[in-house]
Amino acid sequence: MQDSWRLITTWGTTPEFNMGLDEALLLEGDQPTLRLYTWSPDALSLGWFQKTSEVSGIGSASSTVRRLTGGGAIHHEGELTFSLCCPQTHPLYRGPVGPSYARIHGAVILALRQIGLPARLRGEGSLTSDDPASGMCFHHSTPLDVEWNGRKGVGSAQRRKGGRVLHHGSIKVTSTPLEGNIATFEQATESHTAQSFAPLLLDHMRQHLGLRLVPGVPSPEERERAAELGARYTTDEWVHQR
Repeated sequence: MQDSWRLITTWGTTPEFNMGLDEALLLEGDQPTLRLYTWSPDALSLGWFQKTSEVSGIGSASSTVRRLTGGGAIHHEGELTFSLCCPQTHPLYRGPVGPSYARIHGAVILALRQIGLPARLRGEGSLTSDDPASGMCFHHSTPLDVEWNGRKGVGSAQRRKGGRVLHHGSIKVTSTPLEGNIATFEQATESHTAQSFAPLLLDHMRQHLGLRLVPGVPSPEERERAAELGARYTTDEWVHQR
């Protein structure tokens, strides 16, 4: 599977830029791209199909956006966020949807184990962090989510459109008052921030997924499109559309 992927890293970028660029890559990207990023200010992102009334903590974050991907709300603070965008025919995403989550999470699990966390796919059963009534992603788990110590610590969601796939993932380094008792790096044997953990994650994406990552930046056209798309992400009309 050794193919070339562009690697974009953006630390401390705004919610509207983060979501606008991912949408631009989904709609118009011309090459497979892996992004690693963090958020400033922090933001609560709602899943595409969520109603605002379903999220008990809405309004508690510095800003609120609506993601293109599904799933529950995420408070983007103290986390490493990743996105992959590529044609749906790529081997990572060819075939049933479920195995594509398992492939990506397999690389994440190996990176987490390297810092001493007993990460694994949840499988059957439930987690102590489960509380579906809150509407938060990390309070609802599925068999393909990543957990350690009985709590969810990694969640992903996808959007497929026009023959392309956008895959969002969140890896929790620390928790927030909105998310409470979830799995974080607190019990790791090595101390890491989102930025210091990123090279380990990239190593395992190279090894486990066979990706050849080439550092790059968004093109001027992608930046322009991201700004155009992102301008609506924090508007009341966009956030409250459901």
